[in-house]
Amino acid sequence: MPTESARPSIPTPDGPQPPPAPDVPGVVSSIAGRAESRRPATGTAVAAGAGAPAPDGSEVPPAPGGAGAVSSSAGRADSARPAEVAPGYREVFRVREFRVVFAAHLLSLLGVVVTEISLTVLVYDLTGSPLLSALTFALGFLPYVFGGTLLAGVADRFPARRVLVVCDLVCAGCVAVMVVPGTPVAGLLALRCAVAAVAPVFTGTRMAALTDILGEGDLYVLGRSLLRIVSQSALLVGFAVGGLLLAVVPPRGAIAITVVTFLCSAALLRFGTKDRPARLLKKDGGANLLRDSLDGARLVFADRRIRALTLLFWIPAMFVVAPEALMAPYADRIGVGPAALGLMMCAMPVGHIAAELVAGSALGPRSRSRIVLPSAALGLLPLLVYAVTPGIALAVVALALSGVGAVYVIGLDQWFVEAVPEELRGRAMTLMTAGLMTVQGLGMALAGLAAEFVPVHQVVAGAGAIGTLCSVLLVYEVRRTGGPRNPGVGADRDMTTR
Repeated sequence: MPTESARPSIPTPDGPQPPPAPDVPGVVSSIAGRAESRRPATGTAVAAGAGAPAPDGSEVPPAPGGAGAVSSSAGRADSARPAEVAPGYREVFRVREFRVVFAAHLLSLLGVVVTEISLTVLVYDLTGSPLLSALTFALGFLPYVFGGTLLAGVADRFPARRVLVVCDLVCAGCVAVMVVPGTPVAGLLALRCAVAAVAPVFTGTRMAALTDILGEGDLYVLGRSLLRIVSQSALLVGFAVGGLLLAVVPPRGAIAITVVTFLCSAALLRFGTKDRPARLLKKDGGANLLRDSLDGARLVFADRRIRALTLLFWIPAMFVVAPEALMAPYADRIGVGPAALGLMMCAMPVGHIAAELVAGSALGPRSRSRIVLPSAALGLLPLLVYAVTPGIALAVVALALSGVGAVYVIGLDQWFVEAVPEELRGRAMTLMTAGLMTVQGLGMALAGLAAEFVPVHQVVAGAGAIGTLCSVLLVYEVRRTGGPRNPGVGADRDMTTR
């Protein structure tokens, strides 16, 4: 199933299960009024020597070092709180359902990457047209607008497990038709669009489902982080694997393999995750799917804080893709070969992966919350070095630092899930995912258009300058709408009062 991760850029966005009803056993619920001690770790630590229930009902041993739990008593002075202890990535993997989702994510990524490169090669073999070959890849972006806007209601109207499984089966069916000899090029492109159209629904549904599986606190943040790290890693190895596969089997044979990956992902999700009820009950939603989807978009953009957080995901991502889109012409301008080009292509994902691993494993929830706004505001500044036409070494450093700047999304994930009401969560996350992919495709197109009239290095430097200005304005807006949230404190606000 295509995910937010299958794209030549950062952040994700690598991909909602409706929240459980209060009486569903074994599920970490967000029921109003439950004791804070029942929440999965959200900047809180397990008391020394004591175990705590994991989201799937198993017991999670105390964090190493046995630090005392952060008290939930209102009014306790900050100085009296013990140092925060983050649960760490290991604790996320203790949750059985997350392990299933993680494995399905790996299979989906494999299917997406291999399908993209194989279909591009197949279209070129059939037509000999570089334009149609490039269009095959570009079509992975365009349908996100349609799927994310008009189909977003699916994420809340139907049980999450059903949505995820059906999306995988739709992808498997589309890819299977691609394999049939004689399928015309127009049919191949239409099938590519169909796969891309369901991608934001799948990804947004999975994102919201993680709040049911891991809770709404720090385990959710780390789970999202792991999926994003895998997505970025796929940029480094995925196309290499696809290239090696095409050296052994023809394009249609490689595409046929992805049918199996989608089916395996569907089976894992069907038999490895719990069947939870739909997030938006029929009495709450209308009979019209399109109306529910558009209402979700209206509510997201009508709420000042949700709107600001959504744009903070989108805008830096729109500008950070400029150097990636123009990497080949820039390498040609400074006179470096394919090896140096490959090094520059890897620099940004490597910087992002390294920063996210450090933030997820070494920083606690409060520290990750503190770095969101500074990182978002300053993350594009390293691109200004392109104004002086840097050589390969300086360019690689600048790209890696821009990747590091994307670390702000690990804290922004928590703010977003706290700000969005539960009944809107699937639609909001689907819309956010669709917009993230769309603005990156738009950013690449605009960078390429600008490079037709302005030197490549000036386009990249301009993207860094304009992007920084826009990011600073967004950071100011986020601060005005409430600023950094205290980890673990939900934002349960009435949508009708905003």
